[in-house]
Amino acid sequence: MEGILLIFKSVILGIVEGVTEFLPVSSTGHLVIFQNLIGFGGTSTSYVDMYTYVIQLGAILAVIILYWKRIKDTLVNFSPKKVGYEKSGFKFWFMIFIACIPGGILGVLFDDLAEKYLFAPIPVAITLFVGAILMILAENKFRNNTSKGKELNVTIKQAFIIGVFQCLAIIPGMSRSASTIIGGWISGLSTVAAAEFSFFLAIPVMVGMSILKIIKIGGLFTLTSQETVALAVGFVVSFIVALIVIDKFIAYLKKRPMRIFAVYRIIFAIVVLIAGFSGIF
Repeated sequence: MEGILLIFKSVILGIVEGVTEFLPVSSTGHLVIFQNLIGFGGTSTSYVDMYTYVIQLGAILAVIILYWKRIKDTLVNFSPKKVGYEKSGFKFWFMIFIACIPGGILGVLFDDLAEKYLFAPIPVAITLFVGAILMILAENKFRNNTSKGKELNVTIKQAFIIGVFQCLAIIPGMSRSASTIIGGWISGLSTVAAAEFSFFLAIPVMVGMSILKIIKIGGLFTLTSQETVALAVGFVVSFIVALIVIDKFIAYLKKRPMRIFAVYRIIFAIVVLIAGFSGIF
């Protein structure tokens, strides 16, 4: 019975992850809140921490599937000598590498502190609220960028600015997607270009974080059979849900502003704060 309950909770968390990973609402923040709400934290702390990152790989796999043609093109045309530097896959992945540097450094320095003090519903709710205000202010000022460039045309300066803003995602509730899109706006990218660059940037970032978390717990072989099954279920569910959400999110951004997500964050944050101070968490 305990194993079935763990799997059921994993299905819920997989849905939450698949829906929120690429929306600017913070998947990690939502997972922290829902883990506390449904009692998923009853298992070991190290497992819950690792689980939070590994099931995000399901959503990352959805990006790889949906954007495989573009990823394949960057690999086929990787050499600058073949197609020129500006159109080369080398430039594309080099920009991704540049954007990873700031977050990689700060992640190593402050990730443990964030886990210790900020991975709880109340801090997450506060960050969701503050992040929503930043989204509204940034969108009002920068959303009308006329940049038509795709990810391959991101410059070193733009990639670095996006990478700096991605550092905000170390704080659960801020949202890696929101942070990188804001960075994209400020650097001159259009909303769609910033969002898609954010998708590709998530691939090395989340794979790297997941590997570190797995190493930290001593490897997947340290998990019980129930924990392994629950992890696999969460991974698959997040993958399926993310496949549906990503396309709809991009279609939405082509027509409408992101303000609706900021409004949602504010409402959700207020609900969580009320629940937290009422003793529900």
